Amino acid sequence: MTPPATEGYAPFEGHETWYRVVGDLRAGSGDGPAPLVTLHGGPGATHDYLLSMTDLASAGRPVVFYDQTGNGKSTHFPDRGAGFYTVDLFKRELASLVDHLGIGHRYHVLGQSWGGMLAQEHAITQPPGLRSVILSNTAASFAGFAVEANGLRAGLPPEVEATLQRHEAAGTTDDPQYAEACDVFYRRHLCRIDPWPAEVDRSFAAIDADPTVYHTTNGPSEFHIVGSFKDWSALDRLGRVGVPALVISGRHDEATPKLQEELAGAIDEAELVILENSSHMPFWEERDAYMAAVGGFLSKHD
Repeated sequence: MTPPATEGYAPFEGHETWYRVVGDLRAGSGDGPAPLVTLHGGPGATHDYLLSMTDLASAGRPVVFYDQTGNGKSTHFPDRGAGFYTVDLFKRELASLVDHLGIGHRYHVLGQSWGGMLAQEHAITQPPGLRSVILSNTAASFAGFAVEANGLRAGLPPEVEATLQRHEAAGTTDDPQYAEACDVFYRRHLCRIDPWPAEVDRSFAAIDADPTVYHTTNGPSEFHIVGSFKDWSALDRLGRVGVPALVISGRHDEATPKLQEELAGAIDEAELVILENSSHMPFWEERDAYMAAVGGFLSKHD
């Protein structure tokens, strides 16, 4: 049975961060399971595609979802650019939300894709109440991610690759043909369920409705990374992560197993799980196995 959910807005630097809590945050203040804060990817997606994580609340663990600044139900700034949408902005927002919810004394963080990069940044600051970090389908650098994603792109049908190259060279990545070609890659390495869950579709629709954050920080696609975050890396700072980490991903993920091994190898207390029949969204593709791995890890480190 899914626990009741509450929604609200947390003030953040003059605007608002929307959040949703499944379960009772007061339960985590004692000896019960510590709250789990989930960080969505993109950058520029929404919380929707992570809603399968609600499964983790079934055993009494409160699970927090939120839309990062510029996305979903949080305040949008479509006229702002790279000088506003910085990694540090999203770090400050996460810390502010944890403080607003009153859980800073004891909590876990799960970041997926870009959210996993944000989770690394958060853990590197060594917050005193952070119990563990789950790094899901992510990488230690955008450059490494781009290299691996483009290696997978080389396996696409020649006509698909030709379409991608033509529009990238012409600067017409907003053409529907480019989106159709990207979709071939996404069906192989983003989510291999057909059809996609409605929650995943909602997050993609949100990016289409306001692509400001995604296009500014990432670029027009998962493998054509030309945005302001393209040089981000935490690889030489991961030794500062002072809590246990679970690195979890799919065998067919655009964030390849090679990236997961690099990430886990750079963190002192890291466990690595690769789910064999998944890509970038194993929390849908192999939902039960994913929740068992994450839930078990969380319980060990409450």
